Amino acid sequence: MTSEPRRDPVTDPLLAPENSALIVIDFQPNQLQAVESVDHDLLTRNIVSVARLAKTFGLPIVLSTVNVGTTGAPPTLPELKEVLADDVELDRTSINAWEDVEFRRAVQATGRRKLIMAALWTEMCLAFPALDALREGFGVYPVVDAVGGTSSEAHRAALERITQAGAQPISWMSLAGELQRDWGRTDTALEVVGIVRGAPRATAGSPIPQQVAR
Repeated sequence: MTSEPRRDPVTDPLLAPENSALIVIDFQPNQLQAVESVDHDLLTRNIVSVARLAKTFGLPIVLSTVNVGTTGAPPTLPELKEVLADDVELDRTSINAWEDVEFRRAVQATGRRKLIMAALWTEMCLAFPALDALREGFGVYPVVDAVGGTSSEAHRAALERITQAGAQPISWMSLAGELQRDWGRTDTALEVVGIVRGAPRATAGSPIPQQVAR
């Protein structure tokens, strides 16, 4: 069997390492505390998996927090910040990150038009910048199982709102497959398998299980 050559990332309708960026907004302990739409431990594991995927594929990452400098609110969750240790936290006061000049410039500076987005909470910190990004012509891909709202109803309504506006919802597992695309791409395959299995890191020489590729 012969795989096709890699598609041109400029024209590729799917997410690829060369055409997308990860946007992570307000994954802070106080924000997580108010989430009621999903189990906190599961949500934390999922967003850490998303971050690990972004690092594995070399995606540009924009990391933002809210009210750390002004009120002393705690910064990014330690488990997530451990993965994103090299990424500067852009702190803001605006609820809508898109209304923060530094944040918006950081997104534009990635040069990517497909934005993989995750935020707490879904109904505000995800919905508002997603809607603004869509209006400015960006493709927006909310990772639905790596975000959470203050209620199941608020979470669901926010996802419906941004989807109706043109966002394309994905799960973190589908993100893994979309970025990897071919198990023959061995430079990232082992690490992706480790992330999918929930392992800390994939080790050299580990086989790629066929059931992961299905």
